[in-house]
Amino acid sequence: MSVTAMEHVLVLSDDIEATRDFYCRVVGLRVGERPPLEFPGYWLYAGATPCLHIAERRTYGAHAAHLGLSVPAEAPDAGPVDHIAFNASDYEELSVRLERDGVPAVANTVPGGPRQLFIDDPNGVRIEINVRHP
Repeated sequence: MSVTAMEHVLVLSDDIEATRDFYCRVVGLRVGERPPLEFPGYWLYAGATPCLHIAERRTYGAHAAHLGLSVPAEAPDAGPVDHIAFNASDYEELSVRLERDGVPAVANTVPGGPRQLFIDDPNGVRIEINVRHP
Protein backbone atom coordinates (compact mmCIF):
# COMPACT_ATOMS: atom_id res chain seq x y z
CA MET A 1 0.00 0.00 0.00
CA SER A 2 1.14 3.48 -0.71
CA VAL A 3 -0.63 6.78 -0.60
CA THR A 4 -2.65 7.52 -3.71
CA ALA A 5 -2.60 11.32 -3.73
CA MET A 6 -1.80 14.39 -1.74
CA GLU A 7 -5.09 15.65 -0.37
CA HIS A 8 -4.83 18.97 1.46
CA VAL A 9 -2.88 21.35 3.65
CA LEU A 10 -4.46 22.75 6.85
CA VAL A 11 -3.71 26.40 7.58
CA LEU A 12 -4.45 27.68 11.09
CA SER A 13 -5.71 31.23 11.37
CA ASP A 14 -6.79 33.75 13.97
CA ASP A 15 -8.99 35.38 11.28
CA ILE A 16 -10.52 32.63 9.14
CA GLU A 17 -12.64 35.04 7.09
CA ALA A 18 -9.65 37.17 6.04
CA THR A 19 -7.70 34.00 5.22
CA ARG A 20 -10.64 32.62 3.21
CA ASP A 21 -11.03 35.90 1.34
CA PHE A 22 -7.32 36.04 0.49
CA TYR A 23 -7.20 32.53 -0.96
CA CYS A 24 -10.42 33.04 -2.90
CA ARG A 25 -9.63 36.53 -4.22
CA VAL A 26 -5.87 36.24 -4.79
CA VAL A 27 -5.30 32.52 -5.46
CA GLY A 28 -8.65 31.79 -7.12
CA LEU A 29 -9.88 28.99 -4.86
CA ARG A 30 -13.57 28.74 -3.97
CA VAL A 31 -15.41 27.86 -0.76
CA GLY A 32 -17.02 24.44 -0.91
CA GLU A 33 -18.70 21.73 1.10
CA ARG A 34 -17.24 20.86 4.52
CA PRO A 35 -18.41 18.16 6.95
CA PRO A 36 -19.78 19.17 10.37
CA LEU A 37 -16.44 19.38 12.16
CA GLU A 38 -16.06 20.44 15.80
CA PHE A 39 -14.22 23.68 14.99
CA PRO A 40 -14.89 26.66 12.69
CA GLY A 41 -13.25 26.77 9.31
CA TYR A 42 -13.53 26.52 5.55
CA TRP A 43 -12.61 24.05 2.85
CA LEU A 44 -11.36 25.79 -0.27
CA TYR A 45 -11.48 23.99 -3.58
CA ALA A 46 -9.40 24.03 -6.73
CA GLY A 47 -11.81 22.47 -9.21
CA ALA A 48 -13.34 19.44 -7.46
CA THR A 49 -10.51 19.09 -4.91
CA PRO A 50 -10.76 20.55 -1.38
CA CYS A 51 -7.01 21.23 -1.32
CA LEU A 52 -6.78 23.95 1.34
CA HIS A 53 -8.47 23.66 4.72
CA ILE A 54 -8.61 26.67 7.02
CA ALA A 55 -9.28 26.26 10.75
CA GLU A 56 -9.65 28.70 13.60
CA ARG A 57 -6.41 28.24 15.53
CA ARG A 58 -7.69 28.16 19.13
CA THR A 59 -10.69 25.84 18.67
CA TYR A 60 -8.76 23.54 16.33
CA GLY A 61 -6.01 23.30 18.97
CA ALA A 62 -8.60 22.24 21.57
CA HIS A 63 -10.04 19.68 19.13
CA ALA A 64 -6.60 18.24 18.37
CA ALA A 65 -5.78 17.99 22.07
CA HIS A 66 -9.09 16.18 22.66
CA LEU A 67 -8.07 13.59 20.04
CA GLY A 68 -4.76 13.08 21.85
CA LEU A 69 -2.61 14.94 19.33
CA SER A 70 0.16 17.26 20.42
CA VAL A 71 -0.86 20.85 19.93
CA PRO A 72 2.02 22.82 18.40
CA ALA A 73 -0.54 25.42 17.35
CA GLU A 74 -0.56 26.62 20.94
CA ALA A 75 3.21 27.22 21.01
CA PRO A 76 4.15 30.91 20.68
CA ASP A 77 6.45 30.23 17.72
CA ALA A 78 4.15 27.75 15.91
CA GLY A 79 3.66 28.36 12.22
CA PRO A 80 0.36 28.50 10.41
CA VAL A 81 0.60 25.06 8.72
CA ASP A 82 -0.72 22.36 11.03
CA HIS A 83 -0.47 19.29 8.77
CA ILE A 84 -0.32 17.88 5.27
CA ALA A 85 -2.76 15.17 4.26
CA PHE A 86 -2.61 12.23 1.89
CA ASN A 87 -5.19 9.73 0.65
CA ALA A 88 -4.56 5.99 0.98
CA SER A 89 -6.53 2.92 0.06
CA ASP A 90 -6.04 0.25 2.77
CA TYR A 91 -6.60 1.29 6.39
CA GLU A 92 -5.78 -2.10 7.93
CA GLU A 93 -2.54 -2.54 5.98
CA LEU A 94 -1.48 0.99 6.85
CA SER A 95 -2.23 0.43 10.56
CA VAL A 96 -0.20 -2.79 10.58
CA ARG A 97 2.74 -1.13 8.82
CA LEU A 98 2.80 1.80 11.24
CA GLU A 99 2.68 -0.55 14.23
CA ARG A 100 5.41 -2.77 12.73
CA ASP A 101 7.64 0.27 12.20
CA GLY A 102 6.97 1.59 15.71
CA VAL A 103 5.27 4.74 14.46
CA PRO A 104 2.61 5.91 16.94
CA ALA A 105 -0.66 6.93 15.31
CA VAL A 106 -3.80 8.68 16.49
CA ALA A 107 -7.02 7.43 14.86
CA ASN A 108 -10.08 9.52 14.06
CA THR A 109 -13.20 9.18 11.93
CA VAL A 110 -14.82 12.21 10.33
CA PRO A 111 -18.65 12.09 10.52
CA GLY A 112 -19.76 10.84 7.12
CA GLY A 113 -16.16 10.97 5.93
CA PRO A 114 -12.88 9.11 5.98
CA ARG A 115 -11.08 7.13 8.65
CA GLN A 116 -7.90 8.99 9.54
CA LEU A 117 -4.51 8.23 11.02
CA PHE A 118 -2.30 11.06 12.27
CA ILE A 119 1.46 10.53 12.55
CA ASP A 120 4.51 12.76 12.89
CA ASP A 121 7.47 12.60 10.53
CA PRO A 122 11.04 12.62 11.95
CA ASN A 123 11.04 16.44 11.77
CA GLY A 124 7.81 16.83 13.72
CA VAL A 125 5.62 17.57 10.69
CA ARG A 126 2.13 16.17 11.31
CA ILE A 127 0.86 13.87 8.57
CA GLU A 128 -2.82 12.99 8.15
CA ILE A 129 -3.64 9.89 6.10
CA ASN A 130 -7.26 9.52 4.99
CA VAL A 131 -8.90 6.28 3.88
CA ARG A 132 -12.33 6.70 2.36
CA HIS A 133 -14.98 4.07 3.02
CA PRO A 134 -15.57 1.81 0.04
